[in-house]
Amino acid sequence: MKVFVLGVGATGSLLVKLLARQGHHVSCGDRDPVRARDFLGAKSALIVQQVNARNLRGIVKAAAGCQLLVNACPAVFNNIVMRAALGLRAHYLDTASHLRADPFRPEQFRFDQRFRENNRWALIHAGAAPGLTNLFAAQAAAQLDRVDKAEVRIFEETASDTPVSQWSAESSFDEAVSRPRIYRDGRFRFGTRFGERELFRFPAPIGRVGVVLAAQDEVVTIPRTISMTRMDAKIGGMDIDRLRRWYRQGKLRQSRGLSPKRFPATPTPVAMTTLVQQGILHNERFALAVLVYGDKQGRSCLIRWDALFPSMFELRRRRIPSSPIAWGTAHLTALFVKYMPRERFGVYVPESLPTTTRRDIVEAARQSGIRLTRRIGLISRGLPLR
Repeated sequence: MKVFVLGVGATGSLLVKLLARQGHHVSCGDRDPVRARDFLGAKSALIVQQVNARNLRGIVKAAAGCQLLVNACPAVFNNIVMRAALGLRAHYLDTASHLRADPFRPEQFRFDQRFRENNRWALIHAGAAPGLTNLFAAQAAAQLDRVDKAEVRIFEETASDTPVSQWSAESSFDEAVSRPRIYRDGRFRFGTRFGERELFRFPAPIGRVGVVLAAQDEVVTIPRTISMTRMDAKIGGMDIDRLRRWYRQGKLRQSRGLSPKRFPATPTPVAMTTLVQQGILHNERFALAVLVYGDKQGRSCLIRWDALFPSMFELRRRRIPSSPIAWGTAHLTALFVKYMPRERFGVYVPESLPTTTRRDIVEAARQSGIRLTRRIGLISRGLPLR
């Protein structure tokens, strides 16, 4: 398949390599081809076209002839890139929503009918979180007779002396200043920013960590597909602790704009190596957990999925100069491309994919080096087994 990847940063640069290994004919574009080349590496033979994601005609011209347009840009460009995919009569894939026009309904859903009319599919939220988290929720729900609630718990940690972005600074800032969405009593609502703190135990070597409400896209799609009454998403780790502190100090406001000091550009592989050698960047970790509560054969049950991604130093030992988040998102996105059913048309989210597709992606993620575990337990006297 001819694939055009728009956005060749920390995630997009890995993604184009993975798609090429799958046998796709891959081309790509970025607003800054020189910086994109730094991410791809000197050995890459790929030509990076200069493309501005704000320019619809420019995208269509650069991606002419592609069968799949992958949007690896910040979510603020979703509407433009989706329109470009329709103009190209190409399939479409992205990893997140912007949720500005309607905070509780992804903007991509507005294009469903047009993709159906074009006999094309658009898969949104096809990454790690959202993405793999959605698959976990759907797989767990399929094993239950009734679902009560779902919880997404994420660990993001950059052990560094100064702020270092694991992924897009623009996307990180957008998520940090957005109000978290929650689903309570069958209704979508806003939660308290950095609120509802709890202690949550992630797999070793992470352990017990404080987590707080965060703006995650899973919360506005999973309850539309899986009947439940409650859902929320929380994040913990040094990164979120730093954001919480800035918020309390009044330094984290959308009106203040993105501060390059607090949200620096994602380091290229060479820059990352320099940060490590200078003793500024010590390590990076990323982990996910999805807990689904419900009933099975008349008994209260909890199904928990965990995903522990290779740390930065584990990746570096494999000679992969990448952050765990960028590596994990790129691998999951490539798997979504590989296993997406070609006969489906319209806009889809991961949890709405067929059971066999979901299972294949989860198993392939396991084989890629992500440590996955699933636990099933009965809930006794109101105390869940975690």
